[in-house]
Amino acid sequence: MMEHILPAYNDPLFSILLIITISLIIALATYGWGLYKQQKEAGNLLKFLDKFDSAECALDTEEMPFEAHMFKPLTLLAKAFENSGEYHKAISIYLYLIKNSDNELAKTELMERLGTTYLHAGFLERARSIYVEILRKKPRSKKVLYELGVVYEVMQEYDKAKEIIEPLELLDEDTWKLKKFLEFAQLTANKRLSTETKLQKLQALLKDEPSLYRQIISAMLKLDTRIAWEHIDPARLKEILDILWFLPNSQLDLDIISTNTQLSTLYYAKGYLQKPMAQSGIFSLDLIAKARENGFEDTELQFSYLCKKCKQSFPVSFRRCPNCMAINSVEVEEQIAKASTQTDYSLL
Repeated sequence: MMEHILPAYNDPLFSILLIITISLIIALATYGWGLYKQQKEAGNLLKFLDKFDSAECALDTEEMPFEAHMFKPLTLLAKAFENSGEYHKAISIYLYLIKNSDNELAKTELMERLGTTYLHAGFLERARSIYVEILRKKPRSKKVLYELGVVYEVMQEYDKAKEIIEPLELLDEDTWKLKKFLEFAQLTANKRLSTETKLQKLQALLKDEPSLYRQIISAMLKLDTRIAWEHIDPARLKEILDILWFLPNSQLDLDIISTNTQLSTLYYAKGYLQKPMAQSGIFSLDLIAKARENGFEDTELQFSYLCKKCKQSFPVSFRRCPNCMAINSVEVEEQIAKASTQTDYSLL
């Protein structure tokens, strides 16, 4: 009876049924495997995130029921906490949202924010773990690659930081300035190199990448004052005005200073030279010099530091912007202030 229902093996219809059956089996197996992988991935993510749960998280989210409409306001709240420096609260919310969200794209974005929060909070090993986990799933993320490089740089693992450059170049990123920046950071952190070798390498770096001028002059002044003064460019006085202003008297090269109008004006305004000089081209500095010439000696310069990329201002200088992590983006801003009782100290 069955042989009348099913086609014979040599019947073309049998071949079609066999192909359909095999296709269905493959489709079901693929679907089942995908479901299994998705569940396993979700379980692995939860296990991974459990490593970051600790008493330092300031908000209790354990008993908080999650609803879809809570996602956006909680994300905004976490960002507000992050911006105000309340990193523990931001971390709690990000972890809670990642664990309860079903949207994979949203999870990845939240993990990026979590990594950035850990970085800003100084939890470098946690930031590194988060970034490595993101790159395991999304290896072409330029932002994550850059920030992982920052983590390695802050940890002074410069060789690992340099390893980030190759994938960025494969993604058509211009990495020249970053290469030279890391080269400078590694050079200045190296305690085994002699002073002479460091100075030679710093001079070569300055030729290769003029945007490192401020950092290199500062490093040279710590190593050899005479060589540093030979590389100071009066035309770029504004970039290192604070460094020169707070430079101790003992580190001045009066032969170089006396032959340059801008440098002479700077140190006349500071009170190190007695002869009035012409203008330097920097309004605040010239104003102090003019006031001193007329007998008013109770003024000085105070400094703040602007990031040219994100426009955030900071009270101390930086190599990388603390906010946006940009390199070579510091802009020195000077203001006239009433002189304090002690001003002869160095920023070096």
